[in-house]
Amino acid sequence: MKSLKTFAYGVGASALGLALPAITFAQSNPFQRGSDLVGEVGSEAGIDSSQTLPQIVGAIINVVLGFLGIVLVVYLLWGGFKWMTSGGSEEGVGEAKTMIRNAIIGLIIIVASYAISTFVLGSLVNIAT
Repeated sequence: MKSLKTFAYGVGASALGLALPAITFAQSNPFQRGSDLVGEVGSEAGIDSSQTLPQIVGAIINVVLGFLGIVLVVYLLWGGFKWMTSGGSEEGVGEAKTMIRNAIIGLIIIVASYAISTFVLGSLVNIAT
């Protein structure tokens, strides 16, 4: 009886030993899966693998300039708030005017840099094609 049990365990272990490599080889390549995930994340973020480098750089520049524009609008509103709450003091009004002037100058710089980057990147894309 003990030898029959040992034989059954041996057959079971042999069958398992023969089946394990097939189970292991059935797994997908982890590097390919990582590459697929990168492609999925890129497509969800709006970056397609068919885009050229100038297009990707242009998208990044547009995001950064958009963020800076939001920051400058908040800075402009903060300057207006300081002016309204200064209570008529010369120092408060002067500081608020300086903040508003700086915000407007920054906004002009951002709009100019957007125009320049759009022109340069558009020229690069036209040259590349």
